[in-house]
Amino acid sequence: MTATEENPIAPRDGQDGPGAQGPAEPAAGPKRARLISGPGILLVWLYGVMVVGAVSRSAVQISTQFDKAPLAYSLSAVAGLVYGFITYSLVRGGETARRAALVCCAAELAGVLVVGTWTLAEPSAFPDATVWSDYGMGYLFIPVLLPLSAMYWLRKARTTAG
Repeated sequence: MTATEENPIAPRDGQDGPGAQGPAEPAAGPKRARLISGPGILLVWLYGVMVVGAVSRSAVQISTQFDKAPLAYSLSAVAGLVYGFITYSLVRGGETARRAALVCCAAELAGVLVVGTWTLAEPSAFPDATVWSDYGMGYLFIPVLLPLSAMYWLRKARTTAG
């Protein structure tokens, strides 16, 4: 009987390590493209602030005075969810997340433009303001500028990664 037959974990053929297998390597999958480098970090921070603002505002308004302006408060909650999804997608990274964030930013911009125009054209439909009222004037127009900036960054991230 040889040393290898007696001890199955002895090195074989000049290889080091137990059983001549070496340490197990983790499966190497495709690496996700980072979306939070450079200006992407600022976008994540701004979207994070908007998540907190929109969700907390709508939670308080829905729980205390929903009957006063249900449409406005519901739209603020939707805005908070959209901001949250975009933030998650930016942090997650990768091509699929980049595309999802891009679509969501376009939907966010459409929502801001529709709701902003609606609040100016028919103010009686909104007895209280939403995050997107008057194109985000109550939030320093960040709701209209943020998706434009994010879409620019996400399109640029595609060209630099690809």
